Amino acid sequence: MPGIDASPTTPQRVLVFGGTGTIGQATVRALQRLGHTVVCVVRARAGVGGALSLADCQRLLPGAQLRVADVGDAASLLREAVCGEHFDAVVSCLASRTGAPQDAWAIDHQAQLHALHAARHAGAAHFVLLSAICVQKPLLAFQHAKLAFEQALIDSGMRYSIVRPTAFFKSLSGQIERVRKGKPFLLFGDGRLTACTPISDDDLGDYIAACLHTPERHNRILPIGGPGPAITPRAQGEHLFALAGKPPRFTQVPVALLDVIISVLSTLGRLFPALKAKAELARIGRYYATESMLVLNPQTGQYDAAATPSTGSQTLFGYYAEVLGGKAAAQRGDHAVF
Repeated sequence: MPGIDASPTTPQRVLVFGGTGTIGQATVRALQRLGHTVVCVVRARAGVGGALSLADCQRLLPGAQLRVADVGDAASLLREAVCGEHFDAVVSCLASRTGAPQDAWAIDHQAQLHALHAARHAGAAHFVLLSAICVQKPLLAFQHAKLAFEQALIDSGMRYSIVRPTAFFKSLSGQIERVRKGKPFLLFGDGRLTACTPISDDDLGDYIAACLHTPERHNRILPIGGPGPAITPRAQGEHLFALAGKPPRFTQVPVALLDVIISVLSTLGRLFPALKAKAELARIGRYYATESMLVLNPQTGQYDAAATPSTGSQTLFGYYAEVLGGKAAAQRGDHAVF
């Protein structure tokens, strides 16, 4: 079981948004281990493409009470989620699936505002937000949407904890099958353009849950990564090949290729809206291919691994070993580059 802050806690009633995602599930488990009563707001059909029924959600969130409501409708949240009851805290793990502008502003901003509105009506004293470390250098629509809500939360006067995690294991696992099959590991440039300190869902869930009873995390923006040194994509590939017992093979993809793709899609997007959306997805891919998921030093403009806080005990390479050994299943992130 992942380590968790052992500080004494008073059981609270916690309303959770985004509980069916992998990080949301881990957070719900962590809250329950701390003795909190958890109520999760879910859609009638949750998951990617509405693949999860209410019964499926209950299996994913055992022990939690589920309430079906529409996060895009403030009145629905008050009616079907809050139900006139008191909650001590709200934890939101909501996030847009693709990061495309319309989706980002609808979920990362507007739905979060609805959740904050619900928190006020429920009498909640604390709002814990799962954000992202990439908002330090906002170039994309979803980053601006997240930042806009972060500011709204700070300005609300409610006690807050804004958690900005680094890279997730699931976002760095898209090439496990390539390596298993003996195919080359794809790199942008020489594979040393970026680095990150990846964090597991369970370690992040523990960190989010502990924000409720850790005063040092109150009214703060909290960048957080996993244990160990920062890892480059090339190091990820080298370790995967070693675990698979295969000689390392790499194919280097020039970043300029992404620039060409973005330019073409942006030009065609003036005529075809669907291609405009694809251009934004390509920009997201380029961002993750060229920017490190570490704390950004505002004075130097450089990413700083030493300044990036860490937590937990689960490592990316340990996770790779579990996946290759059949003990874990790799889950792709929506923003995975490969």
